[in-house]
Amino acid sequence: MNAQLFAELISKIKIGKHLPEAIYLHKDAFSALPPELQSFIPAVAKAVLLDDENWDLVKLFKKDFRISLLSYPTFYQDSYPTLKQSMNVDLSKLKHKITSYEQTDNPPILHRKETMVLSDDPHYQEFVDITQEGENAGLYENTRTIGFKRNWETLIQNKGFTLVDGRLFRNSAVIKPQESDSIDRHKTAIVRYGLSVPMKLLSKHGYLNGEHSIFDYGCGRQDDLTELNAHGLDATGWDPNFAPDNDKCESDIVNLGFVLNVIEDQEERIEALLGAWDLTQKLLVISVMIANEEYIAQFKPYKDGIITSINTFQKYYAQAEIKGYLERSLQEEPIAIAPGIFYIFKDKIAEQQYLQNKYKRHHKWEQRTSPIKLDSKEKLQLVIAQNEILFQSFWNKCLELGRVPANDEFDDTHKVKELIGSNKKVFELLKETYPKEEYGKYQLAKTEHTEDILLYLCMELFEKRKPYIHQPDSFKRDIKVFFDGYQHARDSAKELLFSIVDTENIEQECIKAHNTLPASLLNEGHSLIFHKDYAEQLPLLLRIYLGAALQMYGEVDDDIDLIKIHIQSGKLTLTAYDDFEKSVPMLVERIKIKMADQDIDFFDYVNKEKRPPLLNKHLFLPESQVQYKKQLSFDRRLAKALEFEHVDEVMMTRSEFESSLLQVNKKISGFKIASK
Repeated sequence: MNAQLFAELISKIKIGKHLPEAIYLHKDAFSALPPELQSFIPAVAKAVLLDDENWDLVKLFKKDFRISLLSYPTFYQDSYPTLKQSMNVDLSKLKHKITSYEQTDNPPILHRKETMVLSDDPHYQEFVDITQEGENAGLYENTRTIGFKRNWETLIQNKGFTLVDGRLFRNSAVIKPQESDSIDRHKTAIVRYGLSVPMKLLSKHGYLNGEHSIFDYGCGRQDDLTELNAHGLDATGWDPNFAPDNDKCESDIVNLGFVLNVIEDQEERIEALLGAWDLTQKLLVISVMIANEEYIAQFKPYKDGIITSINTFQKYYAQAEIKGYLERSLQEEPIAIAPGIFYIFKDKIAEQQYLQNKYKRHHKWEQRTSPIKLDSKEKLQLVIAQNEILFQSFWNKCLELGRVPANDEFDDTHKVKELIGSNKKVFELLKETYPKEEYGKYQLAKTEHTEDILLYLCMELFEKRKPYIHQPDSFKRDIKVFFDGYQHARDSAKELLFSIVDTENIEQECIKAHNTLPASLLNEGHSLIFHKDYAEQLPLLLRIYLGAALQMYGEVDDDIDLIKIHIQSGKLTLTAYDDFEKSVPMLVERIKIKMADQDIDFFDYVNKEKRPPLLNKHLFLPESQVQYKKQLSFDRRLAKALEFEHVDEVMMTRSEFESSLLQVNKKISGFKIASK
């Protein structure tokens, strides 16, 4: 069976529940399938070691060489059975993934079961009657949210019915009891004196440049909108409490900022998510509150969240929990941007452009100012000299791309073509004309651009993203020039990605990084610590290691100062200090990302008395920095006073630090160590 034959066979299927993307069919109806599929589907289940009792339905994809084996163990017993487990089998990649819904409060459910069996099935007429009841009750008027259990049950109640033994009965005489707890949702909308974090991230990534329309779904007191409108941006919003009369309008970018976590009703929560997705044309930004169990434990539990001290509801998520919720609800792959903040692209070209740009180094190439030394015998070189600005601009474009630009990538291609010829000919001539160090810059740009693409492809593989056929033209050109084809590029990336589990490789690359970074601390065999500003200067393998860890966390934000790569354990630690410019900064937050466990531990040092000091800070400053000598002098004096080595990582609690100062009768004032 290959993809072409599979597609041909799928196109011939007349039975089953037909949706735009797939066909659903119970395995009891396989006798009506083409013979090839009758034998092929069970063979796939056997190949992935899935027992017959663990799947009942098959989902056959119309556009992909892919099937899903679905477990609905109560298919014949329940009118609207719930999904227990799904196994998605990608036949083109020979990969499979299992998703369990057993612990999910709001699992997917089935409707219109009669379409999934044959007309001679003993249960066929019963299934037809169940569906007709739903049609008569008006349950299928809006099919957007009915695919989930709680949403379906709520819809039934709202239509004035109840389920008794799986059948609908009118329930107009039953009065729905009021909740004993009244949640003050309006109190969750805080007053902002600057852009919210999701909006700041949109600005950072270039989405607030005026090219995109923006809709804020749940805009609260509209502080973000006021600021965006002041910049002349096309930004509108809606909020059930503060802007209920505003229209909900489709926009390029929709922001669902800290909305899902304040809705206590799970059905309403998913309706808000799907509603925001429906309005999205290019990018949906989703933000929720993240907290650990210790923090949550201090509040009163309510439903799947807590009641705060001001009588508001909060549903605090773990990073993996919200990511999984979004995947299940939207059937899309969220991209972690920061803890609790995700991008989901509806425009897949825009998604690829974002991901590729994310892993690019950002350099500002210095303009050449000295005139080119010419060979008076070379006419073409004379042309270059006479049009220096034009050809310098062309060369800078070569440095930017790491390759010869295509005609549409250099605005003045027609000018250089009239003067000399094709872009390739111009490049070869400039390579001979310019000093050798300029060609060295080009070679470096080519190497770095190649590494950036490999990093992007590694992250695509790590997240198991589907490779998109539609790619920006510039990316296609990069692949052709740097790798001679997309498959070769992916194979190279796969080999690199697998090598991050080799601790010997990681250790060697950490040693290399320590010898090349402007500043770092190497604890041999254990870890490499460096300032976040030097992350892009890491060797490629360590950039991949760092990128793989950050797939769970998101981007390293401005608050983070130091990064620690653990050589042996597959972990990454991010640390933030109260003021990194101080002589002895104090730790305020530590984040440990555990790749093997796919988990993140957050450690907040809210109590100032418990914040550990960062000693020997000069180890993380480059010698070229103005403050380096001052910090080094301070660290030497402090190390001598407290009797520790000034060239090592020194770890102690704040109480130990202050006790040591007290014992030697010293105090710190700025970069001075004085007697008390």
